[in-house]
Amino acid sequence: MTIDELYHLMLTTMGPQHWLESGVAPAETPWEILWGGVLVQNTNWRNVDYALENLKQATQFEPQRLLELSSAELTTLVKPAGFYTRKVPTLQGLANWSSQYDFDLARIRALPAPQIRRELKALKGIGDETADYFTMYVFNKPTIIVDTYLRRLFGWLGLALPSSYVKAQALIAANWDYDFPMAREFHALIVEFGKQVKAVPAFQQSFLADQQLHLH
Repeated sequence: MTIDELYHLMLTTMGPQHWLESGVAPAETPWEILWGGVLVQNTNWRNVDYALENLKQATQFEPQRLLELSSAELTTLVKPAGFYTRKVPTLQGLANWSSQYDFDLARIRALPAPQIRRELKALKGIGDETADYFTMYVFNKPTIIVDTYLRRLFGWLGLALPSSYVKAQALIAANWDYDFPMAREFHALIVEFGKQVKAVPAFQQSFLADQQLHLH
């Protein structure tokens, strides 16, 4: 089975996931996605929801207003999400980064994808996975997000990916001809599958049992 065949099998069996689409998006603004992507690190979404609600009340998810807060004020707002000594500088860094583009996300979306990813990765607290998540779900650039769910699924399908994030991503990209809607849908399908199928016995009972993934 190729990666493309895996994608279409999952899509046919599970159906479209409609992640973050207009009209069904759980996030009110792209900034909620950005800040949520920082706050969710090393915690769960319930805690993030409390912190995001605090940020909404204080800033209406406007980066300019976040920068007007002192570090102490911002720390109080995001404390429910934990690890605030790391997350506060990252939130401030994101907002400051966007200020060079006049806080205009449309201007950032017009930049080449490699530049967006490179500038995100340069910010303290943003690694490969988070940078790719933002690149795709906020700045509308197709990419492959090599998260725990993807690695686990590919391993069950007999394909152990390189430990290096960038090498694993490049290997998948070289073996799959995808566009933006497909990249987003594939990531959503893998995450939803991973939430439902968490161990080998469950996988062996799933519609992907006995499948093997092969690269060119």
